[in-house]
Amino acid sequence: MVIDIETLEDRYIDSCRRHDVFPNSSILSSLFKAEVKKSNHELCSLEILIDDLKDADIAPLFDLCMNFDASEIEAVDVRNESSCVLNGEYALSLMRAINQKLRVVHLQDPSFGKDFLRDISQRGLACQVLTLRCSRFRKLNFMGEFMHIHTLNLDFSSSLTSFQEDCFNCMPNLMRLSMCDTRITNLWTTVAALSKLPSLIELRFQYWQYCNDAVTSFISSSVINHDVQSMVEDSSDDSEVDFTSRHHKYWLSDVFPGWSSEVPLQNENEDGEESLQAAFTDSNADVSMKYMSRHASPICYEKHYREFMIASLPNLKNLDNMPIRKIDKERATGIFSQYFEYLPYKWKHKESVVSILQKREIKSVHNKVQSSKHRLSYPSGKSQYFYSRSLSAAKLGSSTWPILHPLSFVGCELDKGFHPRQFEYHPSDSSLMVFGTLDGEVVVINHETEHILSYIPSLGAMNSVLGLCWLKKYPSKLIAGSDNGSLKLYDIYHIPRKVTGLHGNFGCVTFDEFDQLTSVHVNSMDELFLASGYSRNVALYDINSGKRLQVFTDMHRGHINVVKFANHSPSIFATSSFDHDVKMWDLRQKPIHPCFTVSSSRGNVMVCFSPDDQYILASAVDNEVRQYLAVDGRLHLVFDIAPTDSSQNYTRSYYMNGRDYIISGSCDEHIRICCAQTGRRLRDISLEGRNLGSSVFVQSLRGDPFRDFNMSVLAAYMRPGSKSKIVKINLLASSDHANKDDSDDLRPCPFHSMGG
Repeated sequence: MVIDIETLEDRYIDSCRRHDVFPNSSILSSLFKAEVKKSNHELCSLEILIDDLKDADIAPLFDLCMNFDASEIEAVDVRNESSCVLNGEYALSLMRAINQKLRVVHLQDPSFGKDFLRDISQRGLACQVLTLRCSRFRKLNFMGEFMHIHTLNLDFSSSLTSFQEDCFNCMPNLMRLSMCDTRITNLWTTVAALSKLPSLIELRFQYWQYCNDAVTSFISSSVINHDVQSMVEDSSDDSEVDFTSRHHKYWLSDVFPGWSSEVPLQNENEDGEESLQAAFTDSNADVSMKYMSRHASPICYEKHYREFMIASLPNLKNLDNMPIRKIDKERATGIFSQYFEYLPYKWKHKESVVSILQKREIKSVHNKVQSSKHRLSYPSGKSQYFYSRSLSAAKLGSSTWPILHPLSFVGCELDKGFHPRQFEYHPSDSSLMVFGTLDGEVVVINHETEHILSYIPSLGAMNSVLGLCWLKKYPSKLIAGSDNGSLKLYDIYHIPRKVTGLHGNFGCVTFDEFDQLTSVHVNSMDELFLASGYSRNVALYDINSGKRLQVFTDMHRGHINVVKFANHSPSIFATSSFDHDVKMWDLRQKPIHPCFTVSSSRGNVMVCFSPDDQYILASAVDNEVRQYLAVDGRLHLVFDIAPTDSSQNYTRSYYMNGRDYIISGSCDEHIRICCAQTGRRLRDISLEGRNLGSSVFVQSLRGDPFRDFNMSVLAAYMRPGSKSKIVKINLLASSDHANKDDSDDLRPCPFHSMGG
């Protein structure tokens, strides 16, 4: 027999009497409202506002919940809109006691804490709509049962930066997801996580407000510039945001009171095919009408964000409360193919590693049969690199979350931590790396085993080591330069293998100082090296004699951040300066006049040659990255990296996989990987750490010269007292779980001095 609402009320009052507590007026009011809805032939729903509950109210309320399944109540909504005194464990128990009739859970009190959120994510809820506004998730990871949920709202979760790979696997029926005003930034990991949602049709990282002069004052007073705290404190309708479309007006208006006003969309032509872009820029439209973005997450500012999301999530019907139409999908497909690479080396479809290996074995057998012809045979039209590139494409295609591994060092006898400032891979030994520190130390490590092989203390003679360069013909030797002008050549065979307190010169060669040094580089014959710094001059040194041969003066109008010799031509070198110029020089012409000069719109942070010396890569402040022909300075490619309009956004770029790709990193942004021939973006890599108080700073980065799609990054976080760390990144090894603990510890500090 169905229990009517009047009987429910009587039972609730009896239970309160048994537990010696007064009936909660909010619960009695909700039962009355449910009775009114039933009499009006509306959905008979009961709303429980946990803001009005105390711990003493829970026992009789549990008894009431036990009767819901057999009652006239069709749905139960649990809400929290302000500060709550109820114990979080009681709140969780209450929601689970309601069981299958739980429809909406709306929580926005951050005081519930991490344990409360962890319990929800790990055990799940039976609700259909879940709102966790202002939650403290950093990396989203839902693992519990959310089989009934169709709407998830995480707006104003300002700690949320990323996703675990499988965080949405437990939500097969999720149709609508909102993450406005979060810190989500990475297009690739976001799409990879969202692609696990087969039912997703509406997505929001911002909402577009259509307004005109008549509503400008309303918007200014109620929406613009509201921070997260004001959203928590003000629970009026003015502090709510709209998340509706003309096609699905019901989905939030029904469950989130105050979000029911429908936002007009753009005008359409007779065919209904006017693009969103045209709606924003139509010169024939009334100038008093416009769209305004509200509460956008950082991902919305990524270049071609909308087109990327539409092309990557083909089932979406609505993005940022704007409908997705046929013409939008066609435009997105075109933009994606023009500016992005789906897989490396122009691969169009994902293929398994096993399949590629099988094909290679079959071809190998075929080649042996044809060996009597004495010629090497490859698949028609394909180079000798075909299979290695195929394997790279297959591995990277299944590894959206690369392994990030901060190096730790074994073999230290002194109780100290290093503060790396610059590093370089060894040119011929794939296991070696050298790094210099802010304390003037030089350390040679096996970066595969993380063992220290040689340690050179500062001896009070060096400050921050900004310049490092290995010799090629003498692989045990390297040049190190510091910002106080000290320049030394070391032989690692004559340096102690462990950190000790012993001081000595270790048989090093000392060169004449170069004041305020930022960069050193050795030529291809190991005969000469150059030094530059916070001056307009470049010094030339002879390695064999240990003498400074010459100082070239006034080579630029500003200080010279980086100087680089060509990889194969011992007399050719390039300089980059904050005077906006990059110049090519030839020692054989007594560098008075450059071979050529190319200019950027902002100060140049660094320059480097491609491994074959065909190109030079110039990186200027705020993501201005250009590639030029080394032979004459003709512009070959401008990389389409959006600026941040920050004069402090120092950008550094290097080659990876030979000269196939470039990696670019800067302040407060991802590391970007772009094709060096087309400029198309292949991936973005986000460096993340636990409890980040502020932003990441990429201080230096290098592609691994021996391993495709591997690199190392000197990462720093803008947190006082934290340490910089060298982070190895492997894009071909997938493991969201493997890097979880490592990424939590990435908390280095920033240093804005120059040098690449």
